[in-house]
Amino acid sequence: MSRPPSRQTRQRPGARRAVGGLLLTVLAVGAAGLGVAAVLERLDVGPVTPVRCAAEQDGTRWYLEPDQAETAALLSATTVHRGMPARAATIALATGLQESKLRNIDYGDRDSVGIFQQRPSQGWGTVEQILDPVYSTNTFLDALARVDGYEELEITVAAQRVQRSGFPDAYAQHETRSRAWASGLTGWSAATVTCDLREPEGSGDPAQLTARVQRDFAGTVAATVDATGAVVLDGASLPGGDPARSGWAVAHWAVAVAEPHHVVGVEHADRRWDRAEGAWGPAREPVPAGQVRVTLAD
Repeated sequence: MSRPPSRQTRQRPGARRAVGGLLLTVLAVGAAGLGVAAVLERLDVGPVTPVRCAAEQDGTRWYLEPDQAETAALLSATTVHRGMPARAATIALATGLQESKLRNIDYGDRDSVGIFQQRPSQGWGTVEQILDPVYSTNTFLDALARVDGYEELEITVAAQRVQRSGFPDAYAQHETRSRAWASGLTGWSAATVTCDLREPEGSGDPAQLTARVQRDFAGTVAATVDATGAVVLDGASLPGGDPARSGWAVAHWAVAVAEPHHVVGVEHADRRWDRAEGAWGPAREPVPAGQVRVTLAD
């Protein structure tokens, strides 16, 4: 399968005008020998923080845009509730990054669509089915599970056994980034998935977050709302029998979907991710192993 054309990110007209005006100012001042930092200082706009998510491993932060992080969260959650190893998540993430940049696109080479650019003509399902991210993720993992010894194969070899791409070595370039995200989203590393986000534009809906976690974890994560309105997620029923690992898998999932669900805080064990800080710090009070407390914008 050939690499799909790049998708342009849409900007609101006001944002385009603001960026355009700033660029003109930078160019004008640059001609006078000043830099961007000086321009920003004169405009008194303060530091500009990118909107992005990251997974940290071995001191390196690997970035995704928030919508890509959402897809990564689904792919990894599916491997977790299916009881598959973290390597399956790494393979799925590397494949999704190569095929669609982890976006559920409705175009591609020939009749390819979806996160994995699966082709209806090759038996992956109908277009409507493939564009359902839950369906396409499970069909990819079904095919991966049929690859003998995929756990020991090189990432790009395992991905190619499923995809049969015209670019069989392309998946390797995404391996390190995918390992970092898979490690965090499957719970093997603690407090490593973060997001730098703008302030929420509305209030969060516990029912919508509950529906999302039920979808991504196929009903294996229980959700309740406590007296403060926070959503308490319980991953104790997830395969593996390790509440601490299950808790971090669910906690990192909650951070990865924070943007669309207006999440402002995620707590697990003795740690808390705070949206305003974009980082993990001490929790207000310890959360039992396997449980995650998610605070939504009010």
